Amino acid sequence: MRHATSPTHFPASPASPTSSRAGLVPAELASALRSGPFHVALRAAIAARRLPLQRVRHHLARHGVSVGVTSLSYWQQGARRPQRAESLRAVRALEEILDLPDESLIRLLAQDEDRPGGERPTARSYRSLVEAADVLQGLLADLGSPLDGGLHTVGHHERVRIGAGRELLGRDSEHIVRAHRDGIDRYVAIHHGDPGCAPERTRVLALENCRTGRVRWHHDTGVLVAELLFDTRLRAGDTHMFRYGFEDGTAGASSEYFRSFSFAGGQYALQVSFAADALPVRCHRFTQQSAAAPRAGRDELTLSGSHRSVHLVEPQVRAGIVGIEWDWD
Repeated sequence: MRHATSPTHFPASPASPTSSRAGLVPAELASALRSGPFHVALRAAIAARRLPLQRVRHHLARHGVSVGVTSLSYWQQGARRPQRAESLRAVRALEEILDLPDESLIRLLAQDEDRPGGERPTARSYRSLVEAADVLQGLLADLGSPLDGGLHTVGHHERVRIGAGRELLGRDSEHIVRAHRDGIDRYVAIHHGDPGCAPERTRVLALENCRTGRVRWHHDTGVLVAELLFDTRLRAGDTHMFRYGFEDGTAGASSEYFRSFSFAGGQYALQVSFAADALPVRCHRFTQQSAAAPRAGRDELTLSGSHRSVHLVEPQVRAGIVGIEWDWD
């Protein structure tokens, strides 16, 4: 599963979009500032000031904010949305650079978040995570599976593969579990694809010591659950080792991977590898107490040379979220 961001608090009373620091805002731009969405207003503002993106990037750097030209292009196309703290700093600086009313672009970000059927950001919003959690409960109920499935995790090693198109190609898991009651003969694996993915096209791979059972998905949230059936019934205290995976590749550019833990558990290791011709410029690990909490424990990770990967290890998992995020430019 992927992409979590904490909710951002936006001011409720922005300045009027009909005037700027220097005077009147052109009518087309004023309309975009009133109704949005964010990317349309940003594109109109850049066009009105006749600034190439390289110059916008230069002005942002003078404000102490580093944003790549590609990111700016994505923002004004609606392919991605600024959500992290550094990106929101850039949006506030853009209001000054582009001579826009205070809080005008920030207001549109909040407005887009609440817009029914609006643009889905590459990074998951808090609202999308809540919706996915509700969907997941329904899918698990359809399979008659409780949240923990009668199993505790002893160890879990996940390998995530990012392709040449920056997409989440797939992931493989090596899992060791211990039954805490008798009669357990299956594990329900959960896959949460990137925004815009097609879970119905995702392949479930039963790689070792398991076979695929029932599979359920929900298209709008990208959530998929799959039964992995064991060849034996475990008694309380028994352990089982198995491998499984998901082949995805159905969404756009990926910028992070995380896993949520409802319960404390054993060791968790996450490795993310990248295609040789699509390497990120920086990677960080992070933790969150919940989807609504701010990210903490952010440490930079260095890509290994020939294997083009980064990893993290949690010796003893606690309830919450742990993951890796990366920037493409």
